[in-house]
Amino acid sequence: MTLEWRERHMAADVIVKHDEAPAADLVGEAAGLRWLGEAEASGGISCARVREASARRLVEERIPTGAPTRQAAHLAGEALARTHAAGADWYGCPPPGWTGKAYAIGPSRTMVVPRGVVESSSGELAPEALSWGAACARWRVMPHVRAIRDQGLVDEGEVRLLSRVADRMAGGEFDSPEPELVRRGGHPCSRIHGDLWAGNLLWSAPGSRAAATGAALIDPMASGGHAETDLAMLQLFGCAYLDELIAAYDAASPLADGWEDRVQIHQLVPVLLHCVLYGDAYVGLAISIARRYASR
Repeated sequence: MTLEWRERHMAADVIVKHDEAPAADLVGEAAGLRWLGEAEASGGISCARVREASARRLVEERIPTGAPTRQAAHLAGEALARTHAAGADWYGCPPPGWTGKAYAIGPSRTMVVPRGVVESSSGELAPEALSWGAACARWRVMPHVRAIRDQGLVDEGEVRLLSRVADRMAGGEFDSPEPELVRRGGHPCSRIHGDLWAGNLLWSAPGSRAAATGAALIDPMASGGHAETDLAMLQLFGCAYLDELIAAYDAASPLADGWEDRVQIHQLVPVLLHCVLYGDAYVGLAISIARRYASR
C-alpha cells in the first residue's frame, strides 16, 4: 500500500491510499470508517472522513495531529467507550455497505461474518454469532493458525496447543459481559475498530475537528466484536497515557470484572495476524499466550 499527499480545493488536506494487491478491497475500510463515524453524533471518537472509495483507492480526510496529553487520552477513552456503545448485531458482522468476506493485509485475511452465514431461515442468529469466544475461535483464531501451520512457522504440537485454546474459547470459557454502555443499549456486542494499535489512534491538534475527542481513528478493520479487544490491542504495542485512557473508558462505561486477566486472550488474534505477516518474530509470543490459557 502506498500513501500520497494531496490538497483538494485548497481547503483541506487529504490522504490518497492505493492498494494494488489482488485481494485488496478498500471499500471495506471506507465502510468501517463511516460506520464508526456514525457514533460521533452520540459522543463517539472522531474518525477520518471518507471522500472517495473504490477497491484499490481510498481518499480520506487527513487528521491534523498534535502531541499526546493526559487530557487528550481522557477524552479519547470516554469517546471510544461511546463508539463501542453504538453496538453491532453479532460478533464478526461487517460494516454496512460492504459485501467483502475479509480484510486483506499482505497474505493475511481477517474474516468478517455476513448475516447469511449465521442467520437461519427463521431469521434467528446462530448461537456462535452471539458468543465472542465461539465467533473468534472459528473465524479469526483457527484461520490464522492454519495459515501459520501452512507457512511452516509452527509444528504439530504447537498447532494442538493453539487449537486447545480455540476449543476453550469456542466453549465460552473466556466470554465476558460487554461494557456497561453496550449492554445498556441492548446490543449483543460492540462496534469495534478491530486494528487499534497506537498508530491508528491519532492525537488531534488543538482547535481541530477531532480535538473534542482527544484523538481520531484511522485504518480500521471494523466489525462487531468485544470492546476488550480494542483495549487489548492498545496495550499490545503500547500507547501514550494508556492508563488515563483506560481509566476514563472504565468510568464512562465500566468494564466487566476481571478484564485485566483477559487482556492477553484478546491479544491472541492480532499476535497470530502478525505471525502471518512477519513470521518467526511473533510466534514465541503467540505460543506464550496459548500456554497461559490452554489449561486455566
